[in-house]
Amino acid sequence: MKFLLALVGLLTASPALAQKLDEQPRTAIMTAFPPEHAALVGRIEQPRTVRLNGVPVTLGQMAGKPVLLVESGVSMVNAAMTTQWLVDRFAVKRILFSGIAGGIDPSLHIGDVVVAADWGQFMESTIAREAPGGYAPIFRTPGNDLPNYGMIFPRDVEVGNEAEAKSWHRAFPADPALLAIARALSSSESLARCADAAAAKCLPHQPSLHVGGRGISGPAFMDNAAYRQYLFATFQAQVLDMESAAVAQVAYANRVPFLAFRSLSDLAGGDAEQNQMSVFMALASANSARVVQDFVARLPD
Repeated sequence: MKFLLALVGLLTASPALAQKLDEQPRTAIMTAFPPEHAALVGRIEQPRTVRLNGVPVTLGQMAGKPVLLVESGVSMVNAAMTTQWLVDRFAVKRILFSGIAGGIDPSLHIGDVVVAADWGQFMESTIAREAPGGYAPIFRTPGNDLPNYGMIFPRDVEVGNEAEAKSWHRAFPADPALLAIARALSSSESLARCADAAAAKCLPHQPSLHVGGRGISGPAFMDNAAYRQYLFATFQAQVLDMESAAVAQVAYANRVPFLAFRSLSDLAGGDAEQNQMSVFMALASANSARVVQDFVARLPD
C-alpha cells in the first residue's frame, strides 16, 4: 500500500516538472550557435539567466519590450526541441529566430538580411532505388511532384494543430502581422559592410534588407553549386539554413506566431572561390541582430 501511495505521489507530482520558469509574457528570440547569440546578448537590458534543461536562457528587455534569448544548438532537432521547451516552460507571445544563412537566390549578396514569408524543408525526402531509366520511389506522397535530384525526391510534411486537421505542408508561413511589421523596417542603411574595424575584409556592396519570399532548411551544411542551383529552381527560395523550418513547424503546431531573420554569411556553394562563412559569419550575425532589435522596437508589447 505504501508503495502504491508513493507511486501515485510521483505521478501526481509530475506536472510540476512542466511549471513555467517565468510568468512574464515575452518575445522569444532564438539563435543556433555562439556567433549568433553573441550578436544579441549585449542588446538585452536588465539581463538575468535561468536554466532550461541545462541550457542558459537570458531574460530581460530589448528596446523596452520583455524578451528571452536562447541558443538552441545547430540543426533541425535541436531547434525543434528547444522551441517546444520554450513553449512549455515560458509565457511565449511570439518566436523570432536570428542568425546566418546561405544565399541561394542569385540576386542576393553576402550581408543581406532576408525575412522570409514561409519556410520549407529541403531534405524531407524519399531516397529512391535505382530502376531502369532512372529512380523509382516506392510510393508517392505530396511533394513528390517536385523535380527530383537524382535519387532524392522531395516530399511535403504532414502535420496539424488545434485549429486545423492534419494535412500536407510544403512550407509553414510566417505570422502575417509580424511580417507586416518587418515590411515597414528600413534597416538597410545600418547594416555592416566590413567584417573588422581595420576594413581589411569588406563587402563590395552595401547589404540590404529583403522581406518576403521563401526560406528552406535541412539538417546538412550546404556548400555545393549544383545542388544550390537545383534548390533555387525547385523551391524558388531565397535562403537556406539548418533550423528555421523546424522552428516554424513547431510554432505552427502550437499556434505561436513566428518570424525568422537570416543574414547571408555565404552563398551555399555559389561563392566564387572558397565558402565565405568563416570570413563573414560575425558580420552576418550582427546584421541579423540589428534588424531584430529594430523589429522588436516596433512590436506593440
